[in-house]
Formats: sequence, structure tokens, C-alpha cells
Amino acid sequence: MTMRTRTLGTTGPQVSALGLGCMGMSALYGDADRAEAIATIHAALDEGVTLLDTGDFYAMGHNEMLIGEALRTAPAARREQALVSVKFGALRDPAGGWSGYDGRPTAVKNFAAYSLQRLGVDHIDVYRIARLDPDVPIEETVGAIAELIQQGYVRHVGLSEVGAETVRRAAATAPVADVQIEYSLISRGIEQSILPVTRELGISITAYGVLSRGLISGHFARDRQLAANDFRAHSPRFQGDNLRHNLDLVDALRKIAEQKGVTVAQIAIAWVLSRGEDIVSLIGARTRERLSESLGALDVTLDETDLAAIEEAVPADAAAGERYPTAQMAHLDSER
Repeated sequence: MTMRTRTLGTTGPQVSALGLGCMGMSALYGDADRAEAIATIHAALDEGVTLLDTGDFYAMGHNEMLIGEALRTAPAARREQALVSVKFGALRDPAGGWSGYDGRPTAVKNFAAYSLQRLGVDHIDVYRIARLDPDVPIEETVGAIAELIQQGYVRHVGLSEVGAETVRRAAATAPVADVQIEYSLISRGIEQSILPVTRELGISITAYGVLSRGLISGHFARDRQLAANDFRAHSPRFQGDNLRHNLDLVDALRKIAEQKGVTVAQIAIAWVLSRGEDIVSLIGARTRERLSESLGALDVTLDETDLAAIEEAVPADAAAGERYPTAQMAHLDSER
């Protein structure tokens, strides 16, 4: 396996084509193993992964502290290669509830101060608000990040789950490295209006949910019972008839993967990587075993015949159910 590299936008850093999304190591996917999570981050760095993605609200700071510990205990050379992307702005309460988003400039700088401390770093490589704050113009939020860049606390501006118009307004305020947004075989909404704009403006896509939260990983059993603290227990795509339909799509994809001698997860990740050199794929591996499988996607080459077969097996808009519950969909500027 040779790690490919890609550049975030025209002004951003060079990163590994596969980045590690660390959210599941702390929250939303059931219980996690801290020691295994840190070992997985170390293994990812050893394999050439450079981009580590987190959010300051993932388990209320736990995920940042986890990454901070992993970086402190990694060899110096590995620690130096790591680039950290942080989402901010989501408001939580002590019970773990969600209370909206805050993109005010004073809040942006406050969030950054806490993240720097928890991560144990002197700068954040890519900084982005997790969801658009409807009460604060994106120009003000991005302007605050630009000030943090001038002060040396942040390196690059990122965006998350925003629509085409918001991308244009943000990019007119300061250079934007990338837009982090869900993109997978069964979540292809960005192809209609967002991807054309990012390509016009020279902004990369950092794709999360490339395995649709494990749904198209090839490992999700039809009779699996999800824990109450697992986000997927409330996700429309994992419910009843929706789940059965979606796993039928996975079975169709499995036939193609088996013909190529690869796993379902590998062919799904390889498909995202095949969409363009401006797309970086975040893998949400929580264990070294899953990490190893995901990295194997780098060795998968999809030719035109393969891509046509995949398109026939899993057409655009084939998935049943929205990608988030209704209340959360309402916060997605990217869906408007």
C-alpha cells in the first residue's frame, strides 16, 4: 500500500488521500475502547495518514483530548506529520443534548482557545464551523477564523455541510481550503450544485460518511441490534424497510467486490477516491482491523467497466431514508 496525497484547495495543505475521522472513538456509535482508539491513530500515522478530523463537541471535548494524548505518545516524526481538522460551534448541555450552533466571532475565538488546550497544539490546521449558524452571516464567522490565521492559531479555513451560495460568500471573505460534507455511493447530493461550485473556486471536498456510518461497509448485519447510545438507532436509513432496502443495495455491491477480490468497504471507499483528485476521503475506523481494511482501498483500481457496474448496482438516489433524522436535516445548509 502506497499512501496517495492530495492538496486541499489551491491554498491548503497537502494531506493523505485518506484521512481518519475520529468521532466514533468517543461518541455516537456506542461504547468505544480508548486504548484501541489511540493505537488506531498511531497505526494510521505509521501508514502515512496525515489528516485527523475531530470536533470540539464530540463527547464534549473528549475526542480532542483523545487525539491530544495520541499525538503526545506518538514518535516525534509521526506527530509532526499530523494535520488536525477541527469543527466547532455545536452547543451541548450536560446531559449531552444539542442546543444549536454559535458562529459569532467572539465564540469562534473562545472555541479555538479551548481546542488548542485540549489538543495540546499551538495551532489548528483546518478550522470550520460544524453547521451554519442561521443568525450569524458566514462572512463574520469566516472573518474570525481569518483573524486567528493572522495571529498564528489556525492555518486554513474550512467549511462543513454548507450549500453552494454559502461556499461562494465564504470564499469571497477569505481563502477556503475545503468543504467537509457527506459523500458516498448512497449520499451523492453534492454532485448537483455544491461540487460544481467548489471545483469552480478551487476548493476541495473532504468526504465523510464514505461508508454511510457502516451501512455500506459490508459488515452491518440485518439483525443487528443497536445500543441506545448509537446514533444509528435513530437514523432513518437504519430503520425497518429502509434498512432492508439499503442492505439489498449492499448485497448488489458485494457481488462486484467479490469479482474484484476486494471487500465491500474497499470498493465503496475506492469509488469515492475515484471521483476526483480534489476529494479526500475520511474513514471512520475505530480499530486497527477496520483501519487496515480501509487502507486496502488505496490498492483498488476501478476502470470504466467497474464504475458502470457499480452505478447499475447502486444508482444515485437509490438509498431509502434521509441521512439524518428530520430535526437534524433542518440544520443542513447543504440541503437547502
